[in-house]
Amino acid sequence: MNEGDFKKPDWQPESGGKEFAARIVKGESQAKAQKYSSSENSSENSNFSPEKIVEGVQNGNRALLARAITLVESNSLKHRAIAKQILNKLLPYSGNSLRIGITGMPGAGKSTLIETLGLSLIKQGHKVAVLAVDPSSKISGGSILGDKTRMEKLSGEENCFVRPSPTGGTLGGVARKTRESITVLEAAGYDTILIETVGVGQSETEVRSMVDFFLLVLIPGAGDELQGIKKGIMELTDCILINKAEGENLQAAELSKKEYESAVHYLRPYTKGWTPKVITTSALTGKGIDQLWKIIKEFETVTKSSGVFYENRKLQALAWTKKIIEDGLLEIFYKDPHIREKYDILREKILSGKILPTSAAEELLELFLSKRK
Repeated sequence: MNEGDFKKPDWQPESGGKEFAARIVKGESQAKAQKYSSSENSSENSNFSPEKIVEGVQNGNRALLARAITLVESNSLKHRAIAKQILNKLLPYSGNSLRIGITGMPGAGKSTLIETLGLSLIKQGHKVAVLAVDPSSKISGGSILGDKTRMEKLSGEENCFVRPSPTGGTLGGVARKTRESITVLEAAGYDTILIETVGVGQSETEVRSMVDFFLLVLIPGAGDELQGIKKGIMELTDCILINKAEGENLQAAELSKKEYESAVHYLRPYTKGWTPKVITTSALTGKGIDQLWKIIKEFETVTKSSGVFYENRKLQALAWTKKIIEDGLLEIFYKDPHIREKYDILREKILSGKILPTSAAEELLELFLSKRK
């Protein structure tokens, strides 16, 4: 693809690279390209105030919604300050969505499932947002998988907003600012938010801590070599979905369903008062999608009636606070000039085997704390 096929928005972070460029698809009409952007917005596109962005988000302006999320994701100190103002103003209007986390092994068909489910929900009158968290390129920092390009039909829907976000190397494949993005999307009126994670692993507990309902997508006949991974993630799930249950896979899918139904009885449910369900679906044909949504709504009804839904939200807010503190302390630690200088000295000793890593860490921590007494 030619360099001219990419266009960078004028609101990209100062240090933004190609990961902030959008691919221009030839043949799209100018009218369609401007569908969600008014002439008023284009005239002011390079100088929006936080108040203007907040107003645009609440009024359904997709261009300003995208800009708000970009500011939230930015590592620029200037952008952080603006993002904080925006989030504080939007917070009172957030919290009214159903947050659904979707994880599973690569190739399980998560993106196809999300598209099929999303299209179905939009037909029912819902506003759907998708945060597709991609692995980050070590070179540019940009998204590798490009989930938005794999959800073309859903991305084109007026009542859907798909946002691929590079993880930036964050543990668990969950973008560092995903929680803030949820706040923005809820304030924009999206009642169902789907969060697709990179894959299966112990660190997927992070996405569990920011959603109401957690779905594990598997495929039939994956083999016993993944059982260890599956057990760890199964303990976090509210529903196990065996995808690709069509054609020759149908019999294997039903067998897998029985095995997992038996397995969940030996696991302690993550959500109090809810027994994880196991279903088979075909995201390709749409089979089982209605059943999945019925289970999700049943989960919402049961947990809201018992109060567990709201209690979990409160615990998530506390976990969010703790995570922000941890990230902030790490940033302060590594930005300290004395720490950087000392680390460079200790680094050579560590590499040459003259000092234990534990001893080096203790020295750095002691230095850091001594400067703040």
